[in-house]
Amino acid sequence: MDERKRDSIVAYLQRRMAEFGITPEIIANSIAEDQRRNSAVRYRDASGNSWDGQGATPQWVVNATSAGQSIEHFAVRPAGESESAKRSGVNWKDDPFAGTRLATVKAENLQAS
Repeated sequence: MDERKRDSIVAYLQRRMAEFGITPEIIANSIAEDQRRNSAVRYRDASGNSWDGQGATPQWVVNATSAGQSIEHFAVRPAGESESAKRSGVNWKDDPFAGTRLATVKAENLQAS
């Protein structure tokens, strides 16, 4: 975006904010409240329904768990936590197949057998 276009958009937004009595502090508070509310979410489904894990269980959670889905399937992970971090508790030293042929055979070789 070129600088003239950017300045035009900024001026437009400033006029609209003044028109509605919106200050930068109001916007900052609104953003902080949204972030606080989003950080409290512990479970979320694909439709965007969310629950903080407190109070009455929402119907979408009841329906999903009644159908056999685990509540942990809907758990919201904090930013930066990946699948590999979730699996870090595995102790590979106790793997009974470590160093055996089963540990080194490629999947495509198994399917061909």
